[in-house]
Amino acid sequence: MKAAVHTRYGPPEVLRVDEVPTPVPAANELLVRVCYSSVNRTDCGFLRARPFITRLFSGLLRPRHTALGCEFAGRVEAVGSAVTRFAVGDAVFGFDDARWGGHAQYKVIAEDRAVVRTPDGITDEQAAVSSEGAHYALVWVRALKVRPGQRVLVHGATGAIGSAAVQLLRHAGAHVVATSTTRNVELVRGLGAERVIDHEREDFTRCGETFDVVFDAVGKSSFAACRRLLVRGGIYVSTELGTMAQNPLLALVGPLCKLVGARRVLFPIPSCTQADLEFLRDRLARGELRPVIDRVYPLDDIVSAFRYVETGQKTGNVPIRIA
Repeated sequence: MKAAVHTRYGPPEVLRVDEVPTPVPAANELLVRVCYSSVNRTDCGFLRARPFITRLFSGLLRPRHTALGCEFAGRVEAVGSAVTRFAVGDAVFGFDDARWGGHAQYKVIAEDRAVVRTPDGITDEQAAVSSEGAHYALVWVRALKVRPGQRVLVHGATGAIGSAAVQLLRHAGAHVVATSTTRNVELVRGLGAERVIDHEREDFTRCGETFDVVFDAVGKSSFAACRRLLVRGGIYVSTELGTMAQNPLLALVGPLCKLVGARRVLFPIPSCTQADLEFLRDRLARGELRPVIDRVYPLDDIVSAFRYVETGQKTGNVPIRIA
């Protein structure tokens, strides 16, 4: 089968499309013929092994799994002898940042991991970009325990995480203000933001409003910069570690801050389960979650896709056409 592989860490140029053996499913696994995958921030981080801590999961000196692609969509090609939840021919999508493999024509995944059937009316292209950013957004929204009527600022609402967060927060009953690039103001408003701040023209930290939550979906701000935006007892959360890993460190004193009613930092550890994907699948089926798609690249042009995503200028998601 064809796969985009890398045998060392580095820039997109270390990738090459090559012929590799097709994986064989174990008794509890599915063999999925991948139709679409994506290139996202997670893939880019593991390609370069940045931050360095990612090497604890991907391999200290060289990548343990040579084909990246943490999210995927396609058809079940074969099933192991113990599989009971899926059948050959099922349309499925999923997330796998343990074994990866979405940037290949076939991949295997255990039937009880983060893989679910694709709802009717959702294309493989849409399904393939409905797990990475959306599950991160879901983890943070749940950790924040947002209540109806609360005010939330989403910084970076045009990315995969931010665009999903705006939609999930709106359906949780929050009043959402979001930041956006100039060209995407109307897009973000269409996702459900009640007010959109063009951060290319205005310093969002001086917007004159206060919020129960500031959700930095791109990790380009800081608690210090956003503290003035929070009401007493408000929460700042970021998708990145921050300078000198300050966000998880600040989160350690979060319980004390909560006790005295002070503004605090929350840093949940992300994970993705089958139940999480079932929740997202239901939101997709109901039209309550719409994946934003920027541009599509073929597998043979995977290097260009990584280069583009690394510019930080993408809107939403960048699917990779495999089949």
